[in-house]
Amino acid sequence: MAKEKIRLGGMALPNGVLVHGPHSWACAIRDEDGRIEVVSARKRLQASRIQNPFLRGPARLVEALLLLPQIKAKLPAARLPMENRRTVATMLGAAGFVRVLRESDMRPVARELLASVASIAPAVLALRGGELAAYHGAEHISIGTYEHGKRATREHERCGGHLVGPLLATSAVGNVLAGLAPEKHRRQAQAAAQIGAVAAATELFGWMSRHPEHLLARALSKPGHELQHRFSTAEPSDEQLEVAEAALKACLELEHAEPAA
Repeated sequence: MAKEKIRLGGMALPNGVLVHGPHSWACAIRDEDGRIEVVSARKRLQASRIQNPFLRGPARLVEALLLLPQIKAKLPAARLPMENRRTVATMLGAAGFVRVLRESDMRPVARELLASVASIAPAVLALRGGELAAYHGAEHISIGTYEHGKRATREHERCGGHLVGPLLATSAVGNVLAGLAPEKHRRQAQAAAQIGAVAAATELFGWMSRHPEHLLARALSKPGHELQHRFSTAEPSDEQLEVAEAALKACLELEHAEPAA
């Protein structure tokens, strides 16, 4: 009997691919000498077990962030996107711009929409062009081919880029509402608004994936489609696909294995 398909996610690195499932993860990179290195492990935090709709979105974000130090510990040669100096400089610049913007006299909705766009700019620039975009394409092709049983394209319907539309909308609404809080509680309200925006965007994204033909789902997914098509993915080489498939294979092997007692 064929094994049940496992819902997978992933992340592109400048020199490899991370693939993760509900319980496990695997990362493969290509060394400077051309060899493929692969490591895998069980997840320390398994967000798939969290059912509270307010908590599971933020939990998935925390789960992904917790994988990064694990990857570096097990695979020091792995290069993370945020290790790029240009990306760090862009993040600092965006943070400064958002701070100035929030102190401006712009209308609240316009100000928060612009601030939300500025906040995601570093991620867009980090993915644009080069090997990172190609490995992003390889990640999508390997996972999509596994899921659909035929050669997939470099654009994937569950790419994190599709969170852009929902997150822009929920962040703008949340921050406008937080701005109505009394001055002494403003910071706490803004922090709660950001957590709420992630939770709402994640739930909205899940609804979009279940109703892809709905007019609202198509409108909200449009920014993500454009982001993938124009900036964040590129056609990978055979060598890059080989790396992505090595990560996929290792992750699936661990997902199908019996957990240690």
